[in-house]
Amino acid sequence: MIEAIVFDMDGILFDTERLSVESWIEVAERLGLPDIDKGVYGCIGLNRTDCRIFLKETYGQDFPYDYFREQTAAVFQRKMAKDGLPVMKGAGELLAWLQEKGLKVALASSTSHKTVESHLQQAGFTGFFQAVIGGDMVEHSKPQPDIYLKACQLLDVEPGNAAAIEDSPNGIRSAYAAGMLPVMVPDLVKPDPEIEKMLYRKCDSLFAVLEFLEEKDKKGELYQPRI
Repeated sequence: MIEAIVFDMDGILFDTERLSVESWIEVAERLGLPDIDKGVYGCIGLNRTDCRIFLKETYGQDFPYDYFREQTAAVFQRKMAKDGLPVMKGAGELLAWLQEKGLKVALASSTSHKTVESHLQQAGFTGFFQAVIGGDMVEHSKPQPDIYLKACQLLDVEPGNAAAIEDSPNGIRSAYAAGMLPVMVPDLVKPDPEIEKMLYRKCDSLFAVLEFLEEKDKKGELYQPRI
């Protein structure tokens, strides 16, 4: 029985991962940093603490992490100011349906809580979530299970009764380790055989997630709260 849905943010609700990748590549080329693709895709799903560790392990302890992130953030904000916040197709429809059904809904993102709240406000999504957890609210974010366990705790739901909507391998590993039902909507990184084995369901869009949940609802496999 699915009682709650916990969303990732970047690459699921908003097409911000693509902007981040473009920003990282632009700054890396400007600074003459080689082979940045490994760092870009390896950091998807990580919070700032774990991203710092990963980049320094990958490129050496002399990697200018703070300056690099300062520059990539500036490029990212420039792109956002120009084109606005890119909302994923189906996000609003899926959130509205979940609200109508009365399921518990949370957001668990490796991005900082302040940025998460800002994005939700810009998109008009703040009223859809009973809990919002940013990557700076846990010691270790994805692929560790901390952030999803915290989301389930705040929703007062057992992890086995909660589905996690994710796009990245690190996010799927996190949800799987937490004992949740990982639903993947692949974005920039496609699942390999290791990740495929962890999945409860794979969907090609948020509209497909909605269709999947509608099927579960018809079978009586979604929790229906008493009104």
